[in-house]
Amino acid sequence: MDGTTLSLIERIFMTVFPLVAIVSVGFFYGRTKRPDMSVANQINMDVFCPALIFSVLSAKSFDLGAFQELAVGAAIIVLGSGLLMWPLCRLINIQPKTFLPPMMFSNSGNLGLPLVVLAFGEQALPAAVVLFLVENTLHFSVGIYMLDHRTNPLNLLKMPMILASILGLIWSGFDLTLPTAAATFIGMLGDVCIPLMLFALGVRMTSVDFSRWRTGILGAILCPLSGVIIALLLQPVLQLSDTQFGYLILFGALPPAVLNYMVAERYNQEPDQVASIVLLGNMGSLITIPLTLAFIL
Repeated sequence: MDGTTLSLIERIFMTVFPLVAIVSVGFFYGRTKRPDMSVANQINMDVFCPALIFSVLSAKSFDLGAFQELAVGAAIIVLGSGLLMWPLCRLINIQPKTFLPPMMFSNSGNLGLPLVVLAFGEQALPAAVVLFLVENTLHFSVGIYMLDHRTNPLNLLKMPMILASILGLIWSGFDLTLPTAAATFIGMLGDVCIPLMLFALGVRMTSVDFSRWRTGILGAILCPLSGVIIALLLQPVLQLSDTQFGYLILFGALPPAVLNYMVAERYNQEPDQVASIVLLGNMGSLITIPLTLAFIL
């Protein structure tokens, strides 16, 4: 192998290994101790993730206008994946409410945030946060509405992550400056978010249900495939820079979000089936993510 190929392999390894290592620690700890991660996950969603989002959005270097096309592309990938997979539900005899959300709402938090940063550097964190916000907002609006048409969209405004996003954008828009002590405090809280997400993902993977493996494997293939296809089709229209196109491809290739299982459990929408799709999809990302990185790097 020549030097360029070895350099690429090393970069992919350095990107994927830390993620796999932290998830593995969570998995083996979960197998041994059987911890209840519900409280830790709730704290992460209510405290650490909002702190990370506000810290990034309120920073002087954040320019929302620079990510408009990227945000539009991410929204089209999320919604377009659902439309693309909808006709397939009847062919494989599965309810759309069960199959479509995992195909639409990807792991842009647990996996996407650290993956983009490790692949492209710290300067990519604002873009990763924008992608995460787009996916998360659609999940808690369109995704919840798919399972329960009586849901109130105004409930979004009660979510700490949405409130942190609005406050961060206002802070950045008015060019306000946080006191150094406050910025350090909020930044340290935000630093907890990504490792805890990965650890929690590992613990969650101890509950893989292989009884629905066929649907799970199908989802593991179709989720990243549909996202990447849509991203490739969007590029001639959006005309993203090479770097932002790389972000969008990586976003499209992400596996289903673990949150899909939690939401399915809450609304009693075949949670065992959804768990199989989600967890086998995340296991399958051990193959699809390195392939995607080889393509974009």
